[in-house]
Amino acid sequence: IFSQHAFAVYALVTQAVGATGVIVPAKAYGHDLDGFLAAITPRTRLIFVANPNNPTGTLIGKDVLHAFLKQVPSHVLVVLDEAYDEYLSAQHKSEAIAWLNDFEQLIISRTFSKAYGLAGLRVGFGLMHAEVADILNRVRQPFNVNSIAQAAAIASLADEDFVQRSYAANQAGMVQLTNGLNKLGLNFIPSFANFVCVNVPNASKVNQQLLQKGVIVRPVANYEMPDYLRVSIGLFSENARFLQVLEEILNAT
Repeated sequence: IFSQHAFAVYALVTQAVGATGVIVPAKAYGHDLDGFLAAITPRTRLIFVANPNNPTGTLIGKDVLHAFLKQVPSHVLVVLDEAYDEYLSAQHKSEAIAWLNDFEQLIISRTFSKAYGLAGLRVGFGLMHAEVADILNRVRQPFNVNSIAQAAAIASLADEDFVQRSYAANQAGMVQLTNGLNKLGLNFIPSFANFVCVNVPNASKVNQQLLQKGVIVRPVANYEMPDYLRVSIGLFSENARFLQVLEEILNAT
C-alpha cells in the first residue's frame, strides 16, 4: 500500500517482486492514513509511508503517525521513509526511532543523499528489529554498499556542523523561494522538505522555457500533477535566478 503522489520507486519495487500495489488517493496532496487502514486486507504485507513526502513535501504530525501505527495489524510491515527528516525543525520531527520497541513491524529508512550531501555514493540505512533485519539480510544483494560509501557515511555522521548548515541554508532558501512565489501570485504546496511544488499555468511549456534559460526544475506530470513543477531549494543566487527567469516567462505569456 502506498499513496497517490508518492515516490515512484514504491510502485517499481512492488512490481519488481511480483506483488500487487494498492494506491490510496491522496488527501490534500498528502497521505490519507485512514484510507491506508481501510485498504488493509489479510493479504496486505507492507505499507510505504514517506514523511515528509516526495514530491509534495507534506508532513504527517507525530501524534497522527503514532496513532496510525497503533492501528496497523501486526502482520503488516510499515516502511517509514524519512529521507528528508534532517530538514525538519525539532518541533516537527516524529522521533520515530523511539517507537521501534513498541512496533516490531516498523522499518525506518534514512539516506545520506540529502542533507549529508552524499547522493553520488548511493548510501543509506534502515532501523528495525533484529528479526526483520535478519530477513532483509537474507535477500539483499551482496556488496550493495561499497567500502568508500560506507567510510564516507560513517564520517558524515560525526560532522553535525555540516548537517546544521544544510538545515539552516534550506530554511532560509525556503523562505526566499516561497516569498518570491507569493509575490508572483502562484499557489504552491507548503513543504517540509528541500523542495516546493508550485502550480504554474502551462507547466510543461514553462518547464521547457526554463530549460532554455539554463534553469532545471522537476516536472511531476508522472505523479499525476501535470500543473505543477517541483523546485529544489538552492543557494541564494540560484533561487533568485529561478524566480527572475520564471517571472520573465510568466510576464511574456
